[in-house]
Amino acid sequence: MRSSIATPRLATMLLVSVTAVWGSTFFLIHDLVAHVPSADFLAVRFGIAAVVMAAVFRRQTLALTRRQVLVGVALGALYGLAQLLQTIGLEHTDASVSGFVTGTYVVLTPVLGAVLLRDRLPLSTWLAVALATAGLAVLSLRGLSVGVGEALTLAAAALYALHIIGLGRYSTAGSATGLATVQAFVITAITGVAAIPGGITLPSTGGQWASLLYMALVAGAVALWAQTWAQSHLPATRAAIVMTMEPVFAAFFAVLFGGEPLTARMVVGGALVLAAMYVVELLGRRSGASAEQDPPAELLHHEV
Repeated sequence: MRSSIATPRLATMLLVSVTAVWGSTFFLIHDLVAHVPSADFLAVRFGIAAVVMAAVFRRQTLALTRRQVLVGVALGALYGLAQLLQTIGLEHTDASVSGFVTGTYVVLTPVLGAVLLRDRLPLSTWLAVALATAGLAVLSLRGLSVGVGEALTLAAAALYALHIIGLGRYSTAGSATGLATVQAFVITAITGVAAIPGGITLPSTGGQWASLLYMALVAGAVALWAQTWAQSHLPATRAAIVMTMEPVFAAFFAVLFGGEPLTARMVVGGALVLAAMYVVELLGRRSGASAEQDPPAELLHHEV
C-alpha cells in the first residue's frame, strides 16, 4: 500500500523537476536562436539526445515490441510536429502570448481526454485546471489578438495535449526508456526535415555549444525519459497541471540569472499555479483518486 502511494508522489516530484529543467532553458534558448535557426537548433538538440539515449538505453530499446515501437513513433511525431508549429507560431506572435497559448494544453488535455477516451474527472480536478490556466494568463498575457501565430500555437498545444494523453495511456515503467529513445529519433527526423532546406547551422562558440549540450542531454534526453516514466504513473490531466510549473520556473530563473525584475504578475501568477498543484496533489492523495489512474496493464495491450 505504501509503495502504491509513494510511486505517484515520486512521479509528481520527478515531473516537477523536469519542468524546472525546461524553465531553466528559456533564457538560454533566447540567446542561442539569435545565432542558430530554431529548426536547426531543434534538430541538432534532439539528434544529440537520440544518439546518447540509443547508446545508454540500447538494450531497453531493442526489447520493445513492434506495437511499442509504433506507439513511440506516434508519440514522437506528435511532439516533433508540436515543436515545429510552436516555433513557427512564435515567429508571428509575441513570446508572452505564445507562452500562454501553448499552456492551454492544461485545458485541452482533460477536454480531449473526455472526448476521445470518455475520461471522467472530479470537480476538484477542473478547479485545478482553472487555477493553472488563470495563473498562466497572469504570468503571460499582456493583451491577446487572434491571428496566424496564435492559431498555429493553439494547434501545437492540442498536439502537446494528445502527447500527454498518449503517454498517460500507453507508457509503462518498463517501456519508458525505450519509448523515450524512439521518440527522440522521430523528433530528430521531423525537425531535421524542416532544417535541411536552408542547410543546418551549428553553434559557433564554446558557450553556444555548452548551452546546446545542456539542452540536448539534460533538458532533452533526461527530461524526455523522466516525463515518459512519470506519466506511466500519473493520470494525463494531473501531469498536465504539474507541467504548468514550467513558466513559473522560467520566471524564477529569468529573475535569478537573467536580470529581470520580480513583478506582481510573477508573484500572483506563480501563486495560482502553485495553488493548482496543491489542489491536484491533494486529489492524488485521496483514496478516490485511483479512479483517475490509467487502465490496468492488461488493457494496454489493445491496439492504438
